[in-house]
Amino acid sequence: MDKKQSRLRRARRGRAHIMELGKTRLCVHRTPQHMYAQVIAPEGDKVIASASTLDGDLRKSISKPGNVEAASAVGKLIAERARAAGVTQVAFDRSGFKYHGRVKALADAARENGLEF
Repeated sequence: MDKKQSRLRRARRGRAHIMELGKTRLCVHRTPQHMYAQVIAPEGDKVIASASTLDGDLRKSISKPGNVEAASAVGKLIAERARAAGVTQVAFDRSGFKYHGRVKALADAARENGLEF
């Protein structure tokens, strides 16, 4: 089993637990250059809010899209958009990535800006 398959297995296990809880989830995806975040409905069929380092607003304000500061900006933006859509409680889906570095920075920024998880 390679690194990607291991990560996807961990992600599947985490998502199964979140589905049992029946909560709205904040799903994070990380690539070497960018960060993506989505708030997904409990049924898993609808994206309520999304943000990434590719958004026009963020792209102008950040110098490097693949660092901790950019991840914090994405966390702040996703929290604002989720609250605007009426969502305050979410379950954090880290997609099998370690809760460390950019993933942690995004989660901390989302918490500071009004999302509870």
